[in-house]
Amino acid sequence: MRVCMVAYTFYEYDNRVMRYAEALATRGDHVDVLALRRNNDAPAGTINGVRVHRIQSRELNERGKLSYLTRMLRFLARSSWLLAKEHVRQPYDLIHVHSVPDFEVFAALFPKLRGAKVILDIHDIVPEFYVSKFGVSKDSFSFKVLKSVERWSAAFSDHVIIANHLWEKVLTARAVKPAKCSTYLNYPDNSLFHADLRTRNNDGRFIMIYPGTLNWHQGVDIAIKAFDLVKDDAPGAEFHIYGNGGIKQQLSRLIDERGLHNRVKILEGRPIKEIAGIMANADIGIVPKRNDPFGGEAFSTKIFEFMALGVPVIVADTKIDKYYFNDSLVKFFKAGDEADLARCILTMINDRRARESRIKNSLQYIQTMNWSTRKQEYFDLVDNLVNNNGKTAH
Repeated sequence: MRVCMVAYTFYEYDNRVMRYAEALATRGDHVDVLALRRNNDAPAGTINGVRVHRIQSRELNERGKLSYLTRMLRFLARSSWLLAKEHVRQPYDLIHVHSVPDFEVFAALFPKLRGAKVILDIHDIVPEFYVSKFGVSKDSFSFKVLKSVERWSAAFSDHVIIANHLWEKVLTARAVKPAKCSTYLNYPDNSLFHADLRTRNNDGRFIMIYPGTLNWHQGVDIAIKAFDLVKDDAPGAEFHIYGNGGIKQQLSRLIDERGLHNRVKILEGRPIKEIAGIMANADIGIVPKRNDPFGGEAFSTKIFEFMALGVPVIVADTKIDKYYFNDSLVKFFKAGDEADLARCILTMINDRRARESRIKNSLQYIQTMNWSTRKQEYFDLVDNLVNNNGKTAH
């Protein structure tokens, strides 16, 4: 099978795209990826059997709607041209397009007209993401337009993958028929995320870590404020933040204002295969999302990854996380409440049994919630889609 993944993302930093692509390549399929390029990246290269084409550069510094949209439209134009050119040279059987944005799926127009099947993979539900990122109202014209684009994108696709079961309810109510979609969580790749990665010994420090994008809905500012509340009671504690995003400078200013720069560090995001080892050597993971209409329903694969690594994790009690987890697996705090997060941090620092019980329960839970045990579901989907003329089994 010849497959092309199209994703407005940095391939080596996106676990979901990389996981699908490498799984197909490992079983013998030809896989190309069209993705973004960081400053020092080569335009193309092969990674674990996947041919990666980095067709456009991007800095995560968009401050306005126009710059955000313009970059996406440029990527749509470039990916449309390259897909058409490659499909003429040697046809693809499947185009798997990863959203955001939804409309990137129309890059597959020419291959679809020539017989290729098209999957739209909705990582983030776009209208609500837009509301969270730019602070617009759900009653706004732009929100209504994005819902229409979402519906048109789903209609164009042969199949839609949805990132969690809460969003499945939303999307099947407004955009896609249940028979045309599947829901796959962003399961961790246990060949990368496993409990044997830890190498750090007891060095007198207690390291907390947040790895991920630096957007408002992720609530990293809440975690910084909570750390400020516990710093005197936990003199060995440090908070390490790995990532990039729109509020990175705002977070840096907050750290300086609170005088925390010696103990709270913002570091560059790392590729998936590198960040796994960094996470494994932390003592606690922090997932401090806000419980807003987007963040409250956006599933964070970081929780799964911490579980697989044997690292206990403190999690905001968002709607999505209460749906999938309970307090025997993670330590919940009241979303948006830095005082309650501070209380939970001190509890986890001081109570070794609380950490160890969650590690034990999480390692057991993740035995069935990982990519190795779930990837056959994806293989069945793509094989049925390509070989049975678009009919998929459910």
